[in-house]
Amino acid sequence: MEVGSRVVVPVAPADESHGEENGYRVVDVWHQRKIPDSFVWPLAHALPSSDMELDAPVVDIGAAMRGGGDALGRAVEQVAAACASHGLFQVTGHGVDPALARATLDGAAEFFLLPLATKLRVRRTPGTVTGYAVAHADRFAENLPWKETLSFGHRDDHPTANSDVVDYFASSLGSDFKPLGEVFQDYCQSMKEVSLAIMEVLGQSLGVGRSYCRDFFTDGCCTMRCNYYPPCPEPDRTLGTGPHCDPAALTLLLQDDAVDGLQVLVDGEWRPVRPKPGALVVNIGDTFTALSNGRYKSCLHRAVVHRERERRSLAFFLCPRDDRVVRPPPRLTQAQPRRYPDFTWADLKRFTQCHYRADTRTLDAFARWLGDGPSTSPGAGN
Repeated sequence: MEVGSRVVVPVAPADESHGEENGYRVVDVWHQRKIPDSFVWPLAHALPSSDMELDAPVVDIGAAMRGGGDALGRAVEQVAAACASHGLFQVTGHGVDPALARATLDGAAEFFLLPLATKLRVRRTPGTVTGYAVAHADRFAENLPWKETLSFGHRDDHPTANSDVVDYFASSLGSDFKPLGEVFQDYCQSMKEVSLAIMEVLGQSLGVGRSYCRDFFTDGCCTMRCNYYPPCPEPDRTLGTGPHCDPAALTLLLQDDAVDGLQVLVDGEWRPVRPKPGALVVNIGDTFTALSNGRYKSCLHRAVVHRERERRSLAFFLCPRDDRVVRPPPRLTQAQPRRYPDFTWADLKRFTQCHYRADTRTLDAFARWLGDGPSTSPGAGN
């Protein structure tokens, strides 16, 4: 099998050979001694990592759901403290089959090893969130992340909910990829169940009851993203993912146990979130920050890369239904004024895909954009 190390980027080093494939400029960028200038990040974003690991609680979500009482109360306390501080915690007892988690990570690894021509069959269309992409080079020309991604959607309320991911892989890549689609289908369905259980704890922690947040997202949209971070010759000059907050409501991340890379900014330091076997990393996104009326923080995070080690992760994003209006429940607006205007997930998704690069200021920029009207296009963030 040909290893898919050739990628499409806007610029190439002067000493590098490149050609054309499927009408796109092809560059073997991952195997260079120096990284292209377009991958170099400003020092302010690429600050050194702290040696101190992030103090994030590990919540037994299974015990909280089964036992209620003290177990639920403990989970509520842990989640509330983390979300008010930095917006990240980890969950165990989630019930996801370890064999399924391993098969999904392995399936993602197999995809990124495919020849470029095969991966380009599912190339991301500009303005959308699904498909294969390299370093966001289809959208940006600088501050490029050192990674490849594959993203696809899943919706429980869709008529083909039990096969939508399978159908995507089979129709886009061919029938030979149906088994891979089945693995991803099962994983997405498992992640949706876990995310709704977490929503029960979040709702209880906000004082709106266990069912409020679960019901809000039951028929929501989900996006799955497979991340591949190749070894990098100059890891101190680039990032796997730049500092940002996720536009989604909730992100569930499965890290490969062998390699760390996720970091969260706390007290001016980038603190690592090291993989814990069997645990899922959960972070709050901008949509849930708005739904909580700013009570819970959208997690500011980044991913670093390594000189000799490659890294993989699986990110599952939970979002509301496209047309659902995001506004905090009345209970959360009694003590303090509204922080953000009403919006739909479709509006925020369009904003981040077509008008603004997700960063540390996305939600505030989006609120201003809504006030100015959809015809206004603010400058892209870093």
